[in-house]
Amino acid sequence: MPTITYIDHDGTERPIEAKNGETVMETAIKNSVPGIDADCGGACACATCHVYVDESFMDKVGQPEEMEQSMLDFAENVQANSRLSCQIQVSDDLDGLRVTTPESQH
Repeated sequence: MPTITYIDHDGTERPIEAKNGETVMETAIKNSVPGIDADCGGACACATCHVYVDESFMDKVGQPEEMEQSMLDFAENVQANSRLSCQIQVSDDLDGLRVTTPESQH
């Protein structure tokens, strides 16, 4: 199982084993990771699962699709490495992925 490390905006790290096929958001919700609200439940209809992807994984997670990019327009403090965690599918290629949550999702 790939391990994803969720990092709070204050630097607290939470390494969690994730199941292939789930999303980074689903793994966070199932493990009560703070900072990922997921108000829409993963439908890419909000931006409350916004994360900053570690630069070393940007090629592996890819660029946001048009719908995701539209939702990121509603997020605060969007950066070049911003993604919605509901749109990142877990796979063995993402073992070691590190994502940081913003200070606020609202």
